[in-house]
Amino acid sequence: MKRQRRRDTASEMALRKGIFARGLRYRVDFRVVGRQRVDIAFTRSKVAVFVDGCFWHRCPAHGTIPKTNRDWWIAKLGANERRDRAADEQLRALGWQVIRVWEHESPSDATDRIEEVVRPR
Repeated sequence: MKRQRRRDTASEMALRKGIFARGLRYRVDFRVVGRQRVDIAFTRSKVAVFVDGCFWHRCPAHGTIPKTNRDWWIAKLGANERRDRAADEQLRALGWQVIRVWEHESPSDATDRIEEVVRPR
């Protein structure tokens, strides 16, 4: 699992390119509090964007569980999901708005969603 990219994935890069093209400026892999890091952070407007992989974050449409060592994977992916919810709550408590983008989402649709939240703030 150490070989899995933590940042600069293809879906994250496509999203960042679209956001930058619209004139929005952001921080990448930004540490908010403790060990919590945000994939794309708009610090002035306090908007945190996470780009979640379908497998690792249990996408309802595309998430799967491997057949080999199934119990371990269920526990592992469940822990990831619980950590995501805890991070969302922690950031909201600090006044941040959290946006989660699935890796399979269209970058332009996700950018539209992000822009709708960031511009007014």
